[in-house]
Amino acid sequence: MKDNRPIVIWLLLGCTLIFIMVIVGGITRLTHSGLSISNYKLISGTIPPMNEQEWIEAFDLYKQYPEYQKLNTHFDLEDFKDIYFWEWLHRVIGRFIGLVFIVPFLYFLIRRKLDAPTIKKCLILLILGGFQGFLGWYMVKSGLVDRPDVSHYRLAAHLSTAFLTFAYCLWVALDLIYPKKKEIQKQIRNIVRVGIVLLMIQIVWGAFVAGLDAGFIHNHWPMMNEGKLIHETVYIEQQPVLKNFIEGRSGVQFVHRYLAYVVVGIIIFIWLKTKNMHLTWLQNRGIMALVVLVGIQFLLGVLTLIWAVPVWLGVVHQVGAFLLLAAMTFTLHRFSK
Repeated sequence: MKDNRPIVIWLLLGCTLIFIMVIVGGITRLTHSGLSISNYKLISGTIPPMNEQEWIEAFDLYKQYPEYQKLNTHFDLEDFKDIYFWEWLHRVIGRFIGLVFIVPFLYFLIRRKLDAPTIKKCLILLILGGFQGFLGWYMVKSGLVDRPDVSHYRLAAHLSTAFLTFAYCLWVALDLIYPKKKEIQKQIRNIVRVGIVLLMIQIVWGAFVAGLDAGFIHNHWPMMNEGKLIHETVYIEQQPVLKNFIEGRSGVQFVHRYLAYVVVGIIIFIWLKTKNMHLTWLQNRGIMALVVLVGIQFLLGVLTLIWAVPVWLGVVHQVGAFLLLAAMTFTLHRFSK
């Protein structure tokens, strides 16, 4: 660990920056700021408009696309500046993360600080990071053609890739922090693997809910068919029934709601299975973290729903998912060879 300390710090810094980027991305989505910058400039796009004329030009460009023409015709320049800020910040953090990964990696590579397995893992991280940037561009592009919103499929791909990149980056750091791992139960390891897969599926459906604005309907709990709906009533469309669960607002919320019970259930199952086992201190802490975090996350999900997704609570709910994935990753690592 001592020899690898700079590398571990680098990787954990990367995890922290991805965490921050996901938070800013959540704010960007919840404030409907994601389509405010309609042209992609890798280098010059880092600098925002610096004077009134440049702001007017940026606003005029925004007016050429569906979001302004169909939703935001009431916007003035100051309204545009508000949404521009969050999308600009999101993109700048993405560029900064790229530099934070690439420059130290080249330094450690040249100084021969990385062994062969770590080099391979870092290359995978770089590929994931580059793919994440591509997905961000691909997602925004879907909202600039004929609809004033991005594809919820592309949003889900963009968000889930960020979560997976974070989890893998944390895993690589844990490999260096704990080079000697101990496996006491293959069965527990496999159950945790199932749990992490279910959690990722839940995250994907959470992105579907966000992408379709499905959190603004059925704002009551535990049932979906009680109380007054927010904004509008949504009906099951006349299409293949299963399609409603990936494209219908009521359907995706249904899946996201009830998959939450499954995630809670499997974590409680893990806790019960290991309750009487002789665990290491870290294994025990990992499982306790899972139990506490999944309880908090479930409560946040219920509150986010019944309060019709206020921005701050939507972001906190997303942070909860991030922390739960981190705990899942740590726990799986502690039960792996």
